[in-house]
Amino acid sequence: MNDGDALLCIKNLAVSLPGRERIAGRDGDLTLVDGLSLAIRPGERVALVGESGSGKSLTARSILQLDPLLRLEGSISWKGAELLGAPRRVLQRVRGGEISMIFQDPMTALNPVLTIGEQVAEPLLVRGVPRRKAHARAVEMLDRLGVPKARERMRAYPGQFSGGMRQRVVMAAALVARPQLLIADEPTTALDVRVQEQVLDLLEEQSRELNLAVLFITHDLAIVAGLAHRVAVMFRGRLVEEKPVDELFERPEHPYTRGLIGSIPRLDLDPDTRLTTVEDYLVLEGGAHHA
Repeated sequence: MNDGDALLCIKNLAVSLPGRERIAGRDGDLTLVDGLSLAIRPGERVALVGESGSGKSLTARSILQLDPLLRLEGSISWKGAELLGAPRRVLQRVRGGEISMIFQDPMTALNPVLTIGEQVAEPLLVRGVPRRKAHARAVEMLDRLGVPKARERMRAYPGQFSGGMRQRVVMAAALVARPQLLIADEPTTALDVRVQEQVLDLLEEQSRELNLAVLFITHDLAIVAGLAHRVAVMFRGRLVEEKPVDELFERPEHPYTRGLIGSIPRLDLDPDTRLTTVEDYLVLEGGAHHA
């Protein structure tokens, strides 16, 4: 990809926890993400895949610099402008406005004592949009995302919604300011399979209709085939493989990627057959000691 075509361009990103912030008795910085480079075009859906602890969520949070205790090095460029070291006013304009984020658990992402309407309209209100207009756009977005009786439910509280509906509310709050990039951090983890499919369909639909770029964070390679244009695989803090989605499934190169694909359950397998694990591939192919 030509970097000039990219909305978001990350180059050689390193994320570390400074020694002074570490547990007592541990010296030196702890490197959590090491030398990651990734670019995303307008309207493109990119899946960042890896097991828990691989650094994918840290990478996503680093784009918006949400963890002030961490040290960030390298470059994070948004529409050609550098975000690392940018003034606070620039980050405030980008956060929630040009780049929005959906967090993993909708129940903890929503404030239980504020109405749905207040929370969906908030990204507009903090940017100076008049209250009446902000609430009208919030109703419009909730309706767009399939929340029934959206105007009435603006007065409801998160505890009155099911898990799937709460995730739609979180998506509405993320999309109401019409961002150009949506970061979705494991948005289907706490949902049952049927609701997972609905959320993935909504993400794909909104991306297509709004020309919205999506960075989709997940540990489950099986769910990205119908959503992502491109897949980037993380292993132990490093990006080890990046390909168009079809090519990745057809010709995975890194042992870790082959392990992820090989450990996906298949309906045509004998129920008594032991599933291959990622560790099996790493040991078999000597990939356990290199990334």
